Amino acid sequence: MEGRGNPNCLRCEHFKITWDPAFPRACLLFGFKGRSLPSAGVFQAAGRACPAFKPKPGLKD
Repeated sequence: MEGRGNPNCLRCEHFKITWDPAFPRACLLFGFKGRSLPSAGVFQAAGRACPAFKPKPGLKD
């Protein structure tokens, strides 16, 4: 979903990998937990890109 303007959750400070095999990806800020990236859930619910994306400190482009 990144192609639609959604940020890459893997580069977001709020993204977390969980130990739950059924719901391996999570957003700590919104409380989303699922199989797809949380930004896809935000896009599906709100119809726009995630407004809370915050790049992880120290990441380089």
